[in-house]
Amino acid sequence: MTAIRLVLVDDDPLVRAGLALMLGGAEDIEIVGEAADGAEVDALVERVRPDVVLMDIRMPAVDGLTATAQLRGRRDAPQVVVLTTFHADEQVLRALRAGAAGFVLKDTPPAEILDAVRRVAAGDPVLSPAVTRQLMERAAGTPGGDDRRTRARGRIAALNDREREVAVAVGRGLSNAEIAGELYMSVATVKTHVSRVLAKLGLNNRVQIALLAHDAGLLEE
Repeated sequence: MTAIRLVLVDDDPLVRAGLALMLGGAEDIEIVGEAADGAEVDALVERVRPDVVLMDIRMPAVDGLTATAQLRGRRDAPQVVVLTTFHADEQVLRALRAGAAGFVLKDTPPAEILDAVRRVAAGDPVLSPAVTRQLMERAAGTPGGDDRRTRARGRIAALNDREREVAVAVGRGLSNAEIAGELYMSVATVKTHVSRVLAKLGLNNRVQIALLAHDAGLLEE
């Protein structure tokens, strides 16, 4: 079994040490690098080629939001899980829009953090439907909602009817198996549609599909 290559990014050395102690002992996890600020992340990732980056949001020079956006712009981008102390923080929402695969709270039990790393390494976002809804509600309350909806609807127009149905199902928090059952298609076909939606909309992951579907008002129809 190939170990998941993990980079830890946090400006608090005690937090990094604790994460390394918690996660480094797992047989399928290899801590390949640590950074104290977002400014160090791009060069570190270039050097050690991780599968997953566990990223603090608030750092003194370059924050986790900026670092996430930079990383997700790479052709060989690793998955990013953001660390936060608040589950409905505006910065979390912005990090998800920038391409993070999900987030974990800093007081999350070690076993759940380990599970989150494994899940994003396997391509699954770490964000429950309930938390997605809470973040979307936060987004709906921010200024510029009408403009955001117009822009989102313009982007969604690039999808065909089937892809739109899949995007809505993703936005509702359904798994590939649940979407397959609801839309009467195979799981493999669902995966193909999700990949096409991501490519057509220029998105990185399912979380961003869900957020865009919400912005476009598709989850209200």
